[in-house]
Formats: sequence, structure tokens, C-alpha cells
Amino acid sequence: MKLVRYGAVGKEKPGLIDETGKLRDLSKHVKDFDGAAIAPAALAKLAKLKTDTLPLVKGKPRMGCPVAKVGKFIAIGLNFYDHAEESGMAVPKEPVVFMKATSCIVGPNDNVMLPKGSKKTDWEVELGIVIGTRARYVTQKAATDYVAGYCLINDVSEREYQLERGPQWDKGKGCDTFGPIGPWLATKDDLADIHKCAMWLDVNGVRMQTGTTKKMIFNVPKIVSYLSQFMTLEPGDIITTGTPPGVGLGMKPPKFLKAGDVMTLGIEGLGEQRQVVVPFKL
Repeated sequence: MKLVRYGAVGKEKPGLIDETGKLRDLSKHVKDFDGAAIAPAALAKLAKLKTDTLPLVKGKPRMGCPVAKVGKFIAIGLNFYDHAEESGMAVPKEPVVFMKATSCIVGPNDNVMLPKGSKKTDWEVELGIVIGTRARYVTQKAATDYVAGYCLINDVSEREYQLERGPQWDKGKGCDTFGPIGPWLATKDDLADIHKCAMWLDVNGVRMQTGTTKKMIFNVPKIVSYLSQFMTLEPGDIITTGTPPGVGLGMKPPKFLKAGDVMTLGIEGLGEQRQVVVPFKL
């Protein structure tokens, strides 16, 4: 299933994208896609619905983040061999973990706002893991049993804040609008192999990133198992898993976003996003 939340900011309704690509309303069957609604039993119930009987949604409404009330937005850095190389950083022996503020989460096609005084805002197409079952000290073998599904994420980053203003990455990762997520949450049964998905990102129509999830240093089971040793993963938590090469920081000379730029990105099976970069505004 491809589960979505559509509508104005703060007033999103639950829906799904059917096999023909049409948006259908689910509000009579689920209140919202929070942690409880993406638990295994809840998803199994939704899977039994006859999608062609669900109401069609007219027009092209705004898409919100497909998960409501995200508890934790966890990120894995330097998780592609070739991205570590272009960044001039050593390949990590263990996953690099940092947090993105949940206040940075926006819809997949919402504007991305440059932080005040920013000169080094960058792009990163990434695979997102959505937790569906509470996970503590889980094994790699069992890890995907705790996953509800996957989504597309743009891990927007301010590189000066991230790398030049102290040892913690968080301050360059959680600025307002720096977490576009969606358009949909694809449940596990909707993807043949999450480790064989093509990834791409363009800026102003020019291809910047081309990659595949099979080149991740730490795969999905490893990431979920690893994180569960250090924190309890709750239903509705989202993990963004690293980016392939082609970020602005790695270019010679480096290239960063400016107001008016347009980012488009996608992952095979997880849809596409489009964001316009806008100047800072309180």
C-alpha cells in the first residue's frame, strides 16, 4: 500500500494511492496515520479494504508528511561509500547517528526555506525507514519485523552550521523546512527489495545525485538493530539512512542552494518530491 496524508498544513486527511495512481480517501477507516495506525494489525486491516470502493479525491491537493506526530527523526550519516569519499571523510566502522528536529518536517512539495544568514544549504536524497512496532535490542534477523514501511526524504543540510560551528551535526540538520518527507509511506509488501532501489536528485533540472540503495554501507536491518541498542524505537519514528554522492559540498568548487532554486528528487517505488528554495522569513 501507498499511504498518504493530504490537505492543508495541520488539516491533513489519511488516504492512499491506488494501483492506477489515483488518490483515495481513508478518513472513514482511520483517523490519521500516527504510530498506532501503522502498527502491523492496523495495516493488515487496511490491506483488506477494496480500494476501488474508496472515495476518489478530486483535484491535486497538497501532500503532507505521510506519518503524523513523528516522535523521533533519526539520521544516519556517511552511509554510502562514495559519499564518504567525496566528503573527504573516513568510511565509518559503525553508523554515524544524529537527530533532525521534528519541527523541520514538511510535506514533499512544500518550500524549503534558507536559514537566516545561510550560505551553505545543501541537498541529500535519502531512503526513510518508518517504524511500526516498538523496538528494543532487536536482532538484525528480526529487525524488519519492526518496520512499517519506507519513504522518500530530502535531508536538507546547512553545511556551515553542521561542520564549522562545533562537533555536533544537529544544528545544521534541523532548521525549519529541512525535512521534506513523502509523498507516501510504502508498506513493506509494496517493494520487492528495498536494497535495490534507484535514487536521484536534480537542481534546476540538472542531475546532481545518482545512486542506489544497494551501495549503503549499513543496510536497513543493521540500522534498525543498531539504533535499538541505544534507544527505544517507537511506532511512527522515522530514520533517514544517508545519501549517495553528488551533494553540493562534494563539488569542486562546492555548490549550494540559493533562493529560487528548484530541487526534484525520487527513489524507485517511493515517488518523487519537488521543492522551491525560498529566502528566510520569520
